[in-house]
Amino acid sequence: MTRNHPGFSTRAIHTGQEPDPATGAVTVPIYATSTYVQEEIGKHKGYEYARVSNPTRDRLETNLAALEGGIGSRVFGSGMAAINAIATMLKAGDHLVAGHNLYGGTPRLFNQVWANFGLTFTYIDTSDVTNVERALQRNTRMVYLETPTNPLMELCDIRAISDLAHQHGIEVVVDNTFMSPYFQRPIELGADMVIHSTTKFLNGHSDGLGGVVVCTKPEQSEKLAFLQKAAGAILSPFECWLILRGVKTLAVRMLQHDCNGRKVADYLAKHKKVQKVFYPGLASHPQHELAKRQMSGFGAMIAFETGSLENANKMLRKVRVCSLGESLGGVETLISHPATMTHAAVGEEGRRKIGITDGMVRISVGIEDVEDILADLDQALAAI
Repeated sequence: MTRNHPGFSTRAIHTGQEPDPATGAVTVPIYATSTYVQEEIGKHKGYEYARVSNPTRDRLETNLAALEGGIGSRVFGSGMAAINAIATMLKAGDHLVAGHNLYGGTPRLFNQVWANFGLTFTYIDTSDVTNVERALQRNTRMVYLETPTNPLMELCDIRAISDLAHQHGIEVVVDNTFMSPYFQRPIELGADMVIHSTTKFLNGHSDGLGGVVVCTKPEQSEKLAFLQKAAGAILSPFECWLILRGVKTLAVRMLQHDCNGRKVADYLAKHKKVQKVFYPGLASHPQHELAKRQMSGFGAMIAFETGSLENANKMLRKVRVCSLGESLGGVETLISHPATMTHAAVGEEGRRKIGITDGMVRISVGIEDVEDILADLDQALAAI
């Protein structure tokens, strides 16, 4: 049997990760150098200075572009640096439409930094395409989506929004961090660029920061390459190597995350002390059918309502297998309190408007034995 294109796991393991031509090393080397010798003035072997390019970084950018189905990608020092890079592609007077339920650091960047340079922003419920249409202005240049959203797990119809935006010559950017390219492929659904915090599922081991923008047009990639050179918010060779290592096991990790996530969501949905569960894999989720069409799995991210700050605090003090902390996407189960952690910067009024309560808890289900995760949640919820 012949295949025209290698499968996802094969690309994750081999694309950009070919054996080192100099030594035959199976693992991509860490090129820990700041500069490169030149044979003579104006003559070099493709590398001049590490801020501009690095062989380890090049390998990672090739790999991540292949996983998302883009023509190229550019990596940055963090997920927020990647989002910042997207904003630099706009100019004073441009308008951006974004979801109203984003990771808290994103509107903080837009409102407290980029608004000072003449960009304007409109935040809407992007789960309804008609809201997007109403929000578009003559100067709208970009629609920025998270799907599922953080932490309410609301979905956007990527294809419908992309079709609408493209009718007006507007680009669509999708933050695909929660699902990873294993479970969701925004470019295939019409998105123009895809963002990840590589810190999360792509790295998968809670040991390195990073961000990536995957492009569909050469001019996007060229602009971002210039930004890497001009602004310098690049990813170090070591961090690139960590992600290359993590990506090799992305498929098997995501399958286990998804398997455990479904079981944890089902457990929480039946628990008498849990008032509501936010997880697109549950039939009770209002966009469950869209989730089945748009994604090939439901993932590991779940939010649930305990009823009050006091209840959330009682529970979170008791967890032992689950680790109370920021971030997500690691092999270990991470549990957090959005109101005081990821969305503290949004403010009390902002959280109230989008439905983030003081009693809400978010969990990134890891790949431990699911029975141990459930037992830990059971004893922690007993404290309420």
